Amino acid sequence: MALIQGVLLLIGLVLVANVISHFLPFVPDAIIQIVLGLGLALVIHIQVPVATDWFMLLFIAPLLYNDGRHFPHRALWALRGQIVSNAVVLVFATMFLIGLLIHTLVPHIPIAAAVALAALLAPTDAIAVEGIAEHVPMPKKVMHLVAGESLINDASGLIGFKYGIAVALSGTFALGAAVGDFFYVSLVGVIAGAALMGIINWVRQVLFKQGIGDVVLHTVLQLFTPFVIYLIVDEGLHASGVIAVVVAGLLSNSPNNSYAAALPELRLVTEQAWSILVYVLNGLIFFLLGIELPVAMRATIADHDVSTWQAIGLVLLVFVALLTLRTAWVYGSNIFHAYRRHRRLPSFASALLTGIAGVRGAITVVGVLAIPVVTSSGAPFPERSLMLFTAAGVTLLSLLVATVGLPLMAKIAPQPDMMRQAVAGSGVHLTLVQAQAYLLKTAINRLEEERHNDNSKAVLDLIGDYQRRQRRLRLLADDTSEGMPVMLRDELEIKIMGTQGELNALTELHIEGKIPQNIYRRLHVRLGQKLTDMQKQLQSDGRRTLPMRLRQLSGKVRHRLDFLHILRHLRRDNEQYLEVMKITAKGALANINATLKSPEYKNRKFTRQVIATQMVHYRSRIATVHEVHNPKHEFYAAETQRLRMIGFTAERTAVHQLMEQGYITPLMAQKLSTDISYNESAVSLAAQDD
Repeated sequence: MALIQGVLLLIGLVLVANVISHFLPFVPDAIIQIVLGLGLALVIHIQVPVATDWFMLLFIAPLLYNDGRHFPHRALWALRGQIVSNAVVLVFATMFLIGLLIHTLVPHIPIAAAVALAALLAPTDAIAVEGIAEHVPMPKKVMHLVAGESLINDASGLIGFKYGIAVALSGTFALGAAVGDFFYVSLVGVIAGAALMGIINWVRQVLFKQGIGDVVLHTVLQLFTPFVIYLIVDEGLHASGVIAVVVAGLLSNSPNNSYAAALPELRLVTEQAWSILVYVLNGLIFFLLGIELPVAMRATIADHDVSTWQAIGLVLLVFVALLTLRTAWVYGSNIFHAYRRHRRLPSFASALLTGIAGVRGAITVVGVLAIPVVTSSGAPFPERSLMLFTAAGVTLLSLLVATVGLPLMAKIAPQPDMMRQAVAGSGVHLTLVQAQAYLLKTAINRLEEERHNDNSKAVLDLIGDYQRRQRRLRLLADDTSEGMPVMLRDELEIKIMGTQGELNALTELHIEGKIPQNIYRRLHVRLGQKLTDMQKQLQSDGRRTLPMRLRQLSGKVRHRLDFLHILRHLRRDNEQYLEVMKITAKGALANINATLKSPEYKNRKFTRQVIATQMVHYRSRIATVHEVHNPKHEFYAAETQRLRMIGFTAERTAVHQLMEQGYITPLMAQKLSTDISYNESAVSLAAQDD
């Protein structure tokens, strides 16, 4: 009964902390929860015997699984080198360098125990920094890097801690066994996580095929998944349950696992259930951290060998060393990647921002509680209380520094993030046009995550629709009082690059004799006239003559009629025409990329949205050619409808996030939600008519 009462009390305080956070929006939720937990421990002397094994199962497993579910696969792949470097190499470097520093500052702590402590101080906690980032627009790359490394660095740190403590207890160390164990727990964790997730997905698909599509059943199964996987891998296989649940989370939303996205109701209910679970677990973690602080500090304050001020000095020195090492490592990594890709030197402010964002969290404090009270000989473990104090102090200090430092550094560091750019130009709240643009960008990013070989055309077509809406919004925002809008000028220049690339590819095909003469003449005249018209339009500040307008209109009509003719009459000359369309589209993409990297355009800042729109246009043409050879009209229609629902869900989620983070008012959120509902209803009616 006492356990149930304690759990209800903590959940009630999570709600109280949420209410307080609305009155103190500049204070992260994590800080408020830690302070309340600390007050609870000091006032009513509540104690929660936290054990590493059940804490990892009940808290870390579901949270990391959920992070894996939402982590963008493209970002993970793009940053794979830096993520692995930070999560493995940096963790082990921190273990030995910071461990040596701790042993040097406090010789009473054996070197092995100091390394074990440093191993727990090495992993970062994305959960801890998310609450701060909600109020601070952070660059996407920084957030993706911090979140990505936190998915796997827990395993590295816990393995290092395990062997450090083992050496401290026994006095012996076997390097071969340690390396073998690391690879075993990591590789088996990856394989087992992937295999178990595959089995669970297969079971779900079987249930769906049998007509068992109950939303509640599948939602509970989704919530139950990380606990089962962690238990099987950690307890049964003695491998890394942390890595297993991360891999499972990443695979739970793989392109082949589309059943949940096909049922909007299931997706919405599942996401809401996860939101509630994550909200409660996050709150409980930091309450437990606050409750454990007196446990960690009381013994150190009473220790006569090391004074309280010396202990505080140790915390400060260790934190500064951790921040310095992490920032230097990230900056060096950024310089290395910039050198490889022939880009300009990165900003040191961005590296410092990443260093400050490496907040230590509950894993550090809860892990250090697993330090034995006595050694193998029965003697008290040396300076155990000081190690607890250091871990708790560094964790708390990293949160406080991030709370103050991230808002300051976010203003200095480069901000490529779209939301940040919008906020910078509008004060506290976004305008309606800026909010709509952000929703469209969010939907495009979500659709990109769904793209694979089979549905490439459907995804690109929908992205094209969203980009056309983006274009209209951007034109509304551009000042047209003086000359040609910047976006239209950029658009014309990129189109000229693409058309020139098409002409180059067409000419090369003609020289090599790979294209019939009639197709070459027809396309050469058409592309040449199009290029001339666009160049004249660019020179005349965007003005188009009547003949230009008529030629552009007739060109679009002829292009569509060509494809309709091909769909009805698949003859040899049609297949040759299709091949030419594909090759010229690839030539356009290559010429755009090459021209943008040329010395003439190297320092020219084009609107990224314009470049992306033209890229999607040519990729869609290539996908259309593939679809002509392998038509799947029923699949295309069903997939398009499914993807539209995913886009609408992404837009609704973005509205909620913007309102929660204070970028839009509730009234504007209602207006945006109503517009999404109207669009969804229109799409549903159109689908029924078809």
